[in-house]
Amino acid sequence: MVRLTQLFMLILLFIAGVVSSTASADTVTKSAFQLTLNGVIGPASDDYVERALDTANEQHAELVVLLMDTPGGLDTAMRGIIKNITNSSVPVVVYVAPTGARAASAGTYILYASHIAAMSPGTNLGAATPVRIGGIPDVKGKDKKDKAKPDDNKTTLERKAINDAVAYIRGLAQLRDRNQAWAEKAVREAASLPAHDALKQNVIDIVATDMADLMAQIDSREVLVQGHKRVIKTTGLVLKEINPDWRSNLLSVITNPNVAYILMLVGIYGLIFEFSNPGAIVPGTVGAICLLLAMYSFQLLPINYAGMALILLGIGLMVGEAYQPSFGILGIGGLVAFVFGSIILMDTDAPGFGINLSIILSFAVSSMILFVFVVGMAIKARRRPVVSGVEELLGSEAVVMDDFDKNGRVYIHSESWNALCDRPLKKGQQVKVIGVKGLTLQVEPLLPSKQEKES
Repeated sequence: MVRLTQLFMLILLFIAGVVSSTASADTVTKSAFQLTLNGVIGPASDDYVERALDTANEQHAELVVLLMDTPGGLDTAMRGIIKNITNSSVPVVVYVAPTGARAASAGTYILYASHIAAMSPGTNLGAATPVRIGGIPDVKGKDKKDKAKPDDNKTTLERKAINDAVAYIRGLAQLRDRNQAWAEKAVREAASLPAHDALKQNVIDIVATDMADLMAQIDSREVLVQGHKRVIKTTGLVLKEINPDWRSNLLSVITNPNVAYILMLVGIYGLIFEFSNPGAIVPGTVGAICLLLAMYSFQLLPINYAGMALILLGIGLMVGEAYQPSFGILGIGGLVAFVFGSIILMDTDAPGFGINLSIILSFAVSSMILFVFVVGMAIKARRRPVVSGVEELLGSEAVVMDDFDKNGRVYIHSESWNALCDRPLKKGQQVKVIGVKGLTLQVEPLLPSKQEKES
């Protein structure tokens, strides 16, 4: 009986230890992830958020806090981030911070899509009108006091874009039970709000001074995650910061329009020089790598294919000027096509996604100089007749120094050379060099008619 009691006590102690260790393990592993989204929203931002949310879902994190400060960005990247947030099994808190930060344009949509929308004092959101639409232009002859509808001066395509954006942000507002009317106003009228006004108008959920205040306010808050209610617990929560890794950093660099543009031109120039000088290897290798990186970047960026075609046409015309001089017509035409193509290459007006004009002009001028002058001079030099070296001996005339049959010596360019000929030759006879083998010339007698003329 005593042994049974002892055995029972041991079993109870074992079960208590397992439960205790499990509970302590749960306490230790209970964590939240902090992401940082600063600057323009692009493909690199989308990739960073997607992979971070995948990690959070795999590790069953309590929540994800996305610190955001953005002027906006690309529509495709924004929609990708929103899809990842709405499909996440972990609640996502978007926190516009620190003081002075903003969630403009695309940032407003992302804030509306979050499970909990929070802002720091001194921040703002809004101005969510699609940037390619721009403002309403003044109509000549129209009285400024005339109250026309906001969409009166817009084209059908612009109205479609705005209506699509309105429907999208109203859908997000309805999903999170936030102010739909103001969301539409942010799109149609580019309206903006500071943090405290946004809280009063039910645009956001929380105004928090710092991260500790944010965690305190969202503790025990109930949110709807994939259709299921979930209570957030932040007590004892360990906040882990996830920074962009090398892949995200590389993607951020090469999807910069200026960098992608430079990679494309370096790649094209490298291949042109490789084809002009077969066997150089280095220009072709570097050019192929740069061109592949540029192609990868461009398939992630909004590209105007007419601009790309103009750039290629401009390069082709400048190369044509180098090979076939046309008194500058091809070169100037190529320069104009190159500049216009570069300006319209990026098919968006999103902030941070234009190509710097100084880079365009620098490459245009350097390309003109490179192709028209440098390459042109090289081609002209290649076409000139050889004036020195062994190759210059071919086709030259020589004089036989002594009678010989097959092997002998000839005098050419003030020098004595060994010579071979399949016919006997006489001293003083003129011959023509038809080949060079080392230090021996292959010769043949000149035609009798020419010998007679010269004699």
